Amino acid sequence: MTRAFDTTPFTAVFNALDSLHMDDPQTVDINGAAEPAEQVYARRMSAWLERLDADASECLRLAVRAQHLQRWQVPRADYPEGRVGYLTWRRDQSRRAGETAARLMRNAGYSEADAARTADIISKKGLKRDAEVQTLEDCACLSFLENYFADFSRTLARDHMIRIVQKTWGKMSPRARELALTLPMSERSAVIVGEALADG
Repeated sequence: MTRAFDTTPFTAVFNALDSLHMDDPQTVDINGAAEPAEQVYARRMSAWLERLDADASECLRLAVRAQHLQRWQVPRADYPEGRVGYLTWRRDQSRRAGETAARLMRNAGYSEADAARTADIISKKGLKRDAEVQTLEDCACLSFLENYFADFSRTLARDHMIRIVQKTWGKMSPRARELALTLPMSERSAVIVGEALADG
């Protein structure tokens, strides 16, 4: 969300990111209305950031808002199957999102250092060592568990879902793990999470 003390450059970039999010042809139903999926994801990410770090820097706030920027333009199916293909796709996506966000920031008057910093956060450089990168990762993990995990659990094998939860848990900070355990879940999802943490 924007605030009264936000700088004009921040507001300009924030709004520009949302304008790009709105182009996503994929939609999700929110209270009976179809909304661009990417915009919904960005909004959920920002909401988690407010809970994790209400005093976050502008670079982190923009990185969180841009984390899945225009991901729909390069489908996962364009890359080879398997883990290597997935990691290559994810790396390319974060690089593209970082470059676009950095360009928008420079155009709005941000310094090259701030633009580069935001791109680095989006690329998750320094995960587990950089506090802001860890916060972005926490937002992504919590958003996944809160909003997307249940759908995944209905389409993937149980063992696969357990591994996904374990990998997600391993990426999260202690604070994010505490919050994850307070999330409402279906009985099936709760059982999977319980098994994943017991095995992990």
